[in-house]
Amino acid sequence: MYSIQDHTPVSIVIANYNYAHFLRRSIDSALEQNYAAAEVIVVDDASTDATADVIASYGSRIKTCLREVNGGHAAAFNTGFASSHGEIVLFLDADDYLYPNAVSEVVEAWEEKTAQVQFRLHIVDEQMHVKDIFPPVELPFDSGDVTPELFRKGRYQTTVTSGLAFRRSVLEKVMPVPEPEFRQGADGYLATVAPLHGEVTSIEDCLGAYRIHGANHSVFAERLGQRARWRIAHDFRRLEALSDQATEIGLDVPDDAGLRDPVHIEERLASLCIDRDQHPVANDSRLSLATAGAVASLRMNASRKRRLMLAGWFLSIGVLPRDMAKTILSWKLVASSRPPFLLRLSKTIRHAMG
Repeated sequence: MYSIQDHTPVSIVIANYNYAHFLRRSIDSALEQNYAAAEVIVVDDASTDATADVIASYGSRIKTCLREVNGGHAAAFNTGFASSHGEIVLFLDADDYLYPNAVSEVVEAWEEKTAQVQFRLHIVDEQMHVKDIFPPVELPFDSGDVTPELFRKGRYQTTVTSGLAFRRSVLEKVMPVPEPEFRQGADGYLATVAPLHGEVTSIEDCLGAYRIHGANHSVFAERLGQRARWRIAHDFRRLEALSDQATEIGLDVPDDAGLRDPVHIEERLASLCIDRDQHPVANDSRLSLATAGAVASLRMNASRKRRLMLAGWFLSIGVLPRDMAKTILSWKLVASSRPPFLLRLSKTIRHAMG
């Protein structure tokens, strides 16, 4: 293990915008860490709800940063980081929360070359009932030097904001997060560029909760095409940031990296099937994307059964009639759209492919 010790300062930066009804649980979870040397910073991004009252109730137990103008995810990250002092920094979305052992487990796992620690999260609903695990346990984390995967397909198996911790010296190299480009999804920027400056250490345990609810950006059940277009644009911005950072250290990212990434290809297919007129990539066709998706699936870090099933799914989207392909896409991307028999079948298949 690295020379990170129990007294190493750690910062938990909570980014909030109009989540007053979730914020108290998030702040309490940060204050209840069984690790003494953790500071808690709450950044409020010009909320218009009761956030100010929630924050005020904590007094000097937390450090507060009150932004006067709403700037989005990246602006909140940048503001909080500028006020932090920890050698390790965790960014926590205000609708999520950590378990009491999160920071101590991160510190324990830290190694000499670690740039970023990632851990799994329980998916919970608004009432904090556990529904699943993210990422699913059957998808292994990518660990160590993940740059080969990044340069091959622009992505590696990682997680979301509240399951990530970063070395301060690495953040100093890659921040501030570009604010117009990453008004949403600032974690995607950090998790993409931080591994260029060290290794990724993974913890398999769930150390916090990732809340899914109707108001957050993760939920677009009735707006699947809009979600797909946002994710495509976000991926292009990530790839551009990765290319810029890689150029600074003498490396190159292939222009077609996204077409080796099953996640990106899936979103391109969703956008194309659901709303062709607004699809952002003019030359895409269902068959070409489906073929690329099938090939990319076979190279995934997953079980053979999972790789073959996903490859078959991609090919079906490419050759089935458009209306049928659209239905199958929605079944995969939005669990709530699946008929009961398919929910039972998907659970059976998921366990079989684990």
